[in-house]
Amino acid sequence: CALTISGACLAALAACGQQDATITANDEDLVIPFEEFTLDNGLRVIVHEDHKAPIVASNLWYHVGSKNENPGKTGFAHLFEHLMFNGTENYNDEFFGPFQEVGATNMNGTTNSDRTNYYQTVPTTALDLSLWMESDRMGHLLGAVDQEKLDEQRSVVQNEKRQGENRPYGRAFDYISENIFPEGHPYSWSTIGSMEDLNAASLDDVRDWFATYYGPNNATLVLAGDIDIATAREKTELYFGDIPPGPPLARLDAWVPTLTHDRRMTVEERVPQARVYKTWPSPEWGQTEAEWLHLAGSVLGDG
Repeated sequence: CALTISGACLAALAACGQQDATITANDEDLVIPFEEFTLDNGLRVIVHEDHKAPIVASNLWYHVGSKNENPGKTGFAHLFEHLMFNGTENYNDEFFGPFQEVGATNMNGTTNSDRTNYYQTVPTTALDLSLWMESDRMGHLLGAVDQEKLDEQRSVVQNEKRQGENRPYGRAFDYISENIFPEGHPYSWSTIGSMEDLNAASLDDVRDWFATYYGPNNATLVLAGDIDIATAREKTELYFGDIPPGPPLARLDAWVPTLTHDRRMTVEERVPQARVYKTWPSPEWGQTEAEWLHLAGSVLGDG
């Protein structure tokens, strides 16, 4: 069967955003209250207070993803995420163990083009454990990473890549990215990277990535649940306050591709049914036009 991918110009949908529109607020608008502060080392902390249950959700977001990789180094942001769960200089063991003992839930990490995040939900009594574990790997990871751990996680990631690509339509979004974004664009390669680049990843790459991108000044910590701003300030200062900031980082300029004509690609694959993908480059999330396009896509595609 055929897998057909079409990249189309944005003009038609963009025109929708040029129509006059009135958005009226009402009492049912969703408002999630929060407070925030920044430690002296640059760590931004956002706190949402909700005492309905004795739990706290922690999400530590590093502002680095596959877009920060260079050609020949693809897949490294995701590979590094795996290494963050394999022990530190102070706790050289599997990261999830202590959390399982205290009944934590929703524990994992994810990587995409723009960010890498690490999260867990813990009982309020285990918040100190959560903050210590996160601060420990932010400040004391490198001494525990050796060639054996790198090779092990490289194999895990490569197996993950094989599993994804061997699923029906498993490479569809790789083809889409390659066609929507021009060569050299940081969104033109997949987050999981190429086998060749993963094979080439070295311990020097690990050290450089950590030193460059994993400082507190390149991170945002969100704490939501059974916690208040004073407690959050006290505990984050205790656990993260002595970690030195990383180097100043220049933010990448937005590079929105312009398609002057439709691009079409047909892939012959052993899949049960033909599938058609139509894709448009669009404004970034958070822009009003992006929300309209997301709504239009749901109406047209979700039935």
